[in-house]
Amino acid sequence: MIFAKVIGTVVATRKDEKIEGCKLLAIQPISMEGKEEGFPLVAIDAVGAGIGEVVLIAKGSSARQTVRTKDTPTDAVIMAIVDTIEAEGKVLFRKS
Repeated sequence: MIFAKVIGTVVATRKDEKIEGCKLLAIQPISMEGKEEGFPLVAIDAVGAGIGEVVLIAKGSSARQTVRTKDTPTDAVIMAIVDTIEAEGKVLFRKS
């Protein structure tokens, strides 16, 4: 699992029928401290995330293991919205 921040939406009027009805979001992978890591990517939203939220994503073949993404042509899925990140007794992130 990878931490990411939702940075935008993606609209694609023409797409594979297996992902019709899927909400596509632009996400930026981040560290536990919230610093950007790597390049932005597009993920199928399986949990109803919104812009600005910190989420957990799965990539690769694991991205096709949620109920929403089973047997779909996807490489990334948002599978959780993060409420709190705590490490070594310190709260690094708390959803407001």
